[in-house]
Amino acid sequence: MTSAIQAEGLVKRYGDRTALNGVDLEVPAGEVIGVLGPNGAGKTTMVRILATLMRPDEGRARVGGHDVVQDPVRVRSLIGLTGQYASVDETLSAVENLVLYGRLLNLPKRQAKARAAELLERFELTGDATRPLATFSGGMRRRLDLAASLVGRPRILFLDEPTTGLDPHTRNELWEVVRELVSDGTTVLLTTQYLEEADQLADRISVIDQGRVVAEGSPGELKRRIGGQILHVRPTLPGDLDALARILTELTGHTPTGDAGLLTVPAADPMLVSALVRRLEATGITTDELGLRLPSLDEVFLTLTRQPAGTERNAA
Repeated sequence: MTSAIQAEGLVKRYGDRTALNGVDLEVPAGEVIGVLGPNGAGKTTMVRILATLMRPDEGRARVGGHDVVQDPVRVRSLIGLTGQYASVDETLSAVENLVLYGRLLNLPKRQAKARAAELLERFELTGDATRPLATFSGGMRRRLDLAASLVGRPRILFLDEPTTGLDPHTRNELWEVVRELVSDGTTVLLTTQYLEEADQLADRISVIDQGRVVAEGSPGELKRRIGGQILHVRPTLPGDLDALARILTELTGHTPTGDAGLLTVPAADPMLVSALVRRLEATGITTDELGLRLPSLDEVFLTLTRQPAGTERNAA
């Protein structure tokens, strides 16, 4: 399959601080890659290089088959970018913003207006097209920002933490837009700190930490990579938590973690569930919840980066 994005050995330094330290990346055309990492891991720096907004100090990258340093104009004609912060003009209305983007992309005035109307309808902003942006909610601004990145019908779309700060309803709406774009053949590179977002949208995930790719694969592959399944058990009686924890420790050799009455523990042995059921019957402990599951992406992230998503760092 043709690669829409290729990066080899990308390095970017800011003085004595290294933001990217040899990043490799390959994204097949028509897929969504989720790029995960703590704040300061280098995600935004990588997007800026791929979108021709800055040059790497070392390494090379090709987007749509074109070198981002040697042929940036051609790359820009193929891509759309929605950054972490809205790029729309606060002094213009929604329709004026989209028409302006169309004209900057050399669309004839009539085509620019038609494309603006199409996108306003798609993002449910038609009724607000002429309102001042100062009256827009954060979700409306974000939808308009994404609409602006689609004016030129890009083949490749960079979304740099596009749903940060949005309510769950608006986030789900943007997820649906991304799915529609991918079904139409658009390639999407999505950086995010929302693990659920990557799980919902990404075909493959690259985890970046301290400027390096520390893991990559499908969501399922990454979940299996950190150690099989997780056993979760919730006793019917809260008073049985301590006794249940002791039983789990004896059976697995691991101290279970607990949250709101639910105990979880790694489950490498497929016979663990039947052994646990026998112990529970013998002790008279009943449960409201008992089962096996793959680790969540949150648990994968914590294991691979040794910190929870959202941890602040100093690098870009």
